[in-house]
Parts: sequence; structure tokens; C-alpha cells
Amino acid sequence: MTDTAPRIAPPSVNPFDFIDEGLRQWLSEHAESLHHQGLDSEHLIPRLAQAGLFAHGVPLQAGGLGGDARHATMAIAAVAEHSLAAAFAFWGQRAFIEYLLHSPNETLAARWLPLLLSGEHAGATGLSNAMKFLGGIESLQIHAEIAPASAADPDGWHLQGKLAWVTNLRKAGFIAAAAVANSGDQPPMVIAVHSDMPGLIRSADLDLIGLRGSNTAALSLQEVHVSQADLLHEDARVYLPTIRPAFLAMQCGMSIGLARASLRRAQQLAAGRHSTTASKITAVQQALAASVTQLLEGVQQQRFREQAPALFRLRIVLAELTQQAVGLELQAKGGSAYLQEQQDGFARRWTEAAFIPIITPSLTQLQAELQRHTPSSA
Repeated sequence: MTDTAPRIAPPSVNPFDFIDEGLRQWLSEHAESLHHQGLDSEHLIPRLAQAGLFAHGVPLQAGGLGGDARHATMAIAAVAEHSLAAAFAFWGQRAFIEYLLHSPNETLAARWLPLLLSGEHAGATGLSNAMKFLGGIESLQIHAEIAPASAADPDGWHLQGKLAWVTNLRKAGFIAAAAVANSGDQPPMVIAVHSDMPGLIRSADLDLIGLRGSNTAALSLQEVHVSQADLLHEDARVYLPTIRPAFLAMQCGMSIGLARASLRRAQQLAAGRHSTTASKITAVQQALAASVTQLLEGVQQQRFREQAPALFRLRIVLAELTQQAVGLELQAKGGSAYLQEQQDGFARRWTEAAFIPIITPSLTQLQAELQRHTPSSA
């Protein structure tokens, strides 16, 4: 699906333009509870939907606001400035929407897009294992066996396996994507499974040290029956490279937003002080702005499909800049960073930043993939 007349501002605008004052206040008020307790996890997706965030980058004819993955990326960045837990769930929801937009199964897209854009249902990527599979890092964890044919369903499958880490599995209802090893010599598929399917079991939320409001859990599939109607794509090796650029670009939005928040706070703390910290902050801000420009230009020009290593490098650079940003916030804050009474979100941002390098694909996995793409010297 394409759209040549986007109604929203270009992605170079101030990220606050993507969220209104009411949502900004809600995120600020709930950031700590979303991170530490997860008390607001069931309200998060409907609240983001109420602000129209999931519609950024979705074609007009699909019920969205127009634009492309740049707009979704910058909307995620805007949310990440206030709460990485919220941005993480946002990314999961928006990534699944992207899967539907690129799926040849128009009936599936027509059924689920309205539910996801409105926030009535949650969408989960479920493709962390698949992205590792695409890079040759691990095998697929879900397997399909052809189900006995019936008049009602002549071409279905039974799925068996487990996904150990899936985000945005909202308890009120979710749909998740999963790459599935097919039977015989058939190519692996990408299937959509939803929470009311018999045999699909959601674990309790994982006992994370942060981001507890992201509805992150494991999924177990025990003889889950699916049919052609649930098929996102019949060949994962064809489909995954198509969706990976948006998957990773939107993921980069989390780094961008968190880095901006820490740099802004560091700049406020360093203002008026005779310190070398101020010049370091400026240098990281400039490096961040340059990387964001490269990312958005690459998405706009659609070159990351053929030049995946360039996107991998940007994901690594943005993660490293996030680490530098929170480090500069710590330097600017000084010893008060360890005083509970003087917390202003720094401790949360420090923990959030620790998560950025391990989001699948992790920096270690991306670096290994880059080595695979680089010819060895003679």
C-alpha cells in the first residue's frame, strides 16, 4: 500500500508535535509506574490509540494518517522521551500493523487493522526469533504440522513450540506474529496467532527489572490450529527482508527518544557551569542529529532493503549514543543522582538505557551479522 499525500508534518519536526499535551502529561505521570510496577499496562495501548499515534505512517486508505515508517519512528521517539516502557509497547503495536500492511492477506489486514489502530486489541511482533533465524543465529522455535483436512478447513496446520519473550501481550486481547518451520520441504511461514485460540498459552509477565508495563511474557503453543486465513506470508525468507527495515527503523525510535531526553536534562543541569560536560553534550547532540538524518533518509529512499548493513550500523550507533547520553546526564547530575529525594527520572532512564543494547536483534547479534557481510581480508 502506498500513499502520496501524507497529512502529517514531516519527520524532521519537533518530536513533541506527535503527542498532545494531554498524552504528554499522562506519560509523565505514569512513567515510573509503567517502568517499576506495570500498574498501568492495560491502559497504555488504548491511551496511545486515543492520541492517534498508531495511525502515523499508515496509508489513508488503510485508516491511517498517511506518511511512512519515518513518521512512525519519530512518533515512537516522542513517546520514548517520556517512557521507554510505553515506547516499547508502541513499537510492538506499530510493528504488527506494518506486518499487515505488507501482507498479501488483505482479508486478515482488513479484519485486524481497525482493531489495532483503535487500541481495542494489542499487536505483538513475536518475530525476535525470526529475525535471528534470518541472520542464521538460531533455528525457528515453532513448528507446523499439516492438520487433517476437513470440509470446513481443508488446508490448516497445527502449531507447536514456544516464544520465550514477546512484548505487548495485553491481557485484554492480543494478536502476535510468529515465524513457523513448515513440514517437509516447504518454506517457513509467518502466521498470526491471537489470544482466543485454543492451545495458545500466555505466561505471567516476565519478572523484569524495568519496563514492567510493557506486557512482556512468553507464549506457548500446544497444538494451536491455524488456517490460510491466519497466514501473514507463505514464505518467511521473502517476507522478513521486506518488513525488517521498518522493524529496525521504528526500533531505533526508542534509542532516539531516550537519548534526547537524557541530553536535554544534562544540558539543563550543565547550563551556566564552567565544565567540559557542556561541550560533550553538544557533540553527542550533533552526532545524534546526524544519525537521525541518515536513518530517515534511508527509510525515505527505501535503500535499507538492499543495504541492510547500513541500517545495522545505525542501530548500533544510536544505541551507543544513548549510553553516552545517560552517562553525560549522570556526570551533569553528580552525586545527587544517588539521592532518592532528588530523582527526576534519571534512575529510570539509566535502567532503560541498559535495555537498549539487548533488544532483539541485540548489538552483539548485529555486530556478528556485520562480520558475516564483511569479506575477510586475504
